Amino acid sequence: MHDGNIFGNSFKIVSFGESHGKCMGCVIDGCPAGVKISKQDIQKELDQRRPQNSIGSTKRAEPDQCEILSGVFNGYTTGAPICLIVWNKDVDSSYYESIKDTPRPGHADFTAFIKYGGFNDYRGGGRFSGRSTISIVLAGAIAKKILLTQLNIQILSYIKSVANISSKLPPPTDLSTIHRDPLTKCIDPSIIEDIKNAISDAQHQGDSLGGIIESIALNLPPGLGEPFFDTLEGDLSKILFAIPAVKAVEFGSGFMSSTLTGSKHNDPFIIKKGKILTSSNNSGGINGGISNGMPIIFRTTIKPTPSISISQKTVNIKTLQPTSIKIRGRHDTIIALRAVPVIESATAIVILDHAIRSHIIPPIIK
Repeated sequence: MHDGNIFGNSFKIVSFGESHGKCMGCVIDGCPAGVKISKQDIQKELDQRRPQNSIGSTKRAEPDQCEILSGVFNGYTTGAPICLIVWNKDVDSSYYESIKDTPRPGHADFTAFIKYGGFNDYRGGGRFSGRSTISIVLAGAIAKKILLTQLNIQILSYIKSVANISSKLPPPTDLSTIHRDPLTKCIDPSIIEDIKNAISDAQHQGDSLGGIIESIALNLPPGLGEPFFDTLEGDLSKILFAIPAVKAVEFGSGFMSSTLTGSKHNDPFIIKKGKILTSSNNSGGINGGISNGMPIIFRTTIKPTPSISISQKTVNIKTLQPTSIKIRGRHDTIIALRAVPVIESATAIVILDHAIRSHIIPPIIK
């Protein structure tokens, strides 16, 4: 059975649509009944994913207006499957017809051709476009609202670094005091201008940049996660790696943990306000694949946008002859900025799925 477009156990989403097809969307199965939800709740999350009319943004001007087709009645979820769609309005596929036999380096053009025997929709990357992340944001908008209203679980993602420009700020402990710059999605004012300049320079050169996104989830109860194979880290990693351009994920001290001794890396247990917590958080809030009550902290690495206007070597898959390609079309100079709200939504989907599995969230919310 092919179920590669389905994610989740109790809060399950089915993602559908192609970049230049009629629409993008998702079906959610397992959402509790009684959740007060409106189109505006979902739209505000979609608007975060859209280009912000800033340097480095794609010129594709999609309105990305959400429609709720089923599962919501009189302003509340019914418990039935929820179908959400966004229509593709600003599509120009002409360029992709001319390069369909010359796979773009860094893209999934070649692997998709092999996987589906050439029957895949290659326009704009088809199913492998960053536009596919709309389905994650649609479902994540509902998940975020449930987690916030029912458990006060707060989730924030932000740009930690772009290229070699990195913030030295530690993860925040109070999200109510944090301002995220709308253009750079950064919370550290000291590097915002440097980021803007770096993006502008890369765009002028016809090149692209990557970045690292840091994420934090506060107020999770301990005990979420289903070892051995459905751990909290494992499920988060799975959905994060479904996001195009994600190349690495690390939790807590991550790769740096290999440089520490056990005495430095271990998180000592303490009692604070009657709760068992730890005095440090090198584990990123997860032990044994289970939340431990500390903030969930992880970082996601986003590679540079592969669509660049600099000439690159490729081959013709029909003639098997080497050639070169200079990519035209409408692309972001850096896609890490637009991935920030996607990662927030992905995080919410996983946490809600595990909260339902652990019976912390009931099937009917009143």
